[in-house]
Amino acid sequence: MNAPTKPRAPSQRRQQLVVWLAQNQFASIADLAQHFSVSEMTVRRDLAMLAEKGLVERVTGGGEIARSSPEPPFTVKRDLYAMEKAQIAQEALKWIQSDMTIALSAGTTTWKIAQQIRGFSNLTFITNSTNVALALQQGGWERIILSGGNFRTPSDALVGPIAERTVRELYSDVLFLGVHAMDWEAGFSTPNVDEAAVDRGLIQNAKKVVVVLDHSKWGQRSLCKIAPISAANAIITDDRVRPEDLAQARAFGLDVYPVAVSPASLASLPTSYDG
Repeated sequence: MNAPTKPRAPSQRRQQLVVWLAQNQFASIADLAQHFSVSEMTVRRDLAMLAEKGLVERVTGGGEIARSSPEPPFTVKRDLYAMEKAQIAQEALKWIQSDMTIALSAGTTTWKIAQQIRGFSNLTFITNSTNVALALQQGGWERIILSGGNFRTPSDALVGPIAERTVRELYSDVLFLGVHAMDWEAGFSTPNVDEAAVDRGLIQNAKKVVVVLDHSKWGQRSLCKIAPISAANAIITDDRVRPEDLAQARAFGLDVYPVAVSPASLASLPTSYDG
C-alpha cells in the first residue's frame, strides 16, 4: 500500500479510511495501521466508531478484517474516483444544448454533471436527487423539477410511489443515468429496489439515455436490475476500462466514450461545490 498524506485530524483519517475501504473492499487491521501510519489500537477505535454508523463492517476469525458497507453513503461515494467522475461529467456536457429538458438520476457522477452545467440557456431539469437539485440551484438554474417522494439514504435519492408517478409523467431530451453496477447479462443495476423503479421511469420517457459510470462498475452486479444494456444509447466512462469490455459495449450497438483522466486534464474544470 502507498502511504497517504497523513490526515491532520482523527475525523479526516476516518473519512479517508471509509473511502479507502470503499475502493478496496476489505483490508486487515495491520494493513490499515501501516497504510495510515497509526497504531492498530487506533484503527480498531476508528472502525468501532464507523461501524456504529453503518459505514464499515468488521469480520473476525483467522485475523481481523475490515470491509466496506454494501452501499457507502453519498458523502463517501462522492470521493471515490473523483477525478474520473469529474472528467466523465465534462464529456457529458457535449450532449446538452440550449432549450433542452435534462433528466439526471441520483448519484455522485450525475451530481458532478449538475455542478458543471454552464453556458446554456432555457434548460429545464428533472431529477429525484436533492443533491443534484441543490447543485443546479447553486449554479444559477431555476427550472428544476424535483420529483418528491420518500427520502432515502445512502444515495440521498427520492423514491416511492410519488417519485415514480412524477417521473413517469415528465419527458426529457436526454437522461444522464448513474448506476451502481453494469454486467452484460444482468444489465444496469442498483442496491435499492425503490431507486431502480424510479430510474426505469426516467428511462421510459427519455429520448436519449446516456449512462455515466467509472471503470470500477464494469463487470459488476448489484441487487436490483434497472434496465438491460440495450436501454442505453451511449456510455461515458473513463479510460481504465478494459479494451475488450469497450469492444463488447460497441458490439451491443452503444456509443462508448472512454475519457482520458489525468490531473492536467482537470485543471480547467469548474470548482466543485461542497455538499
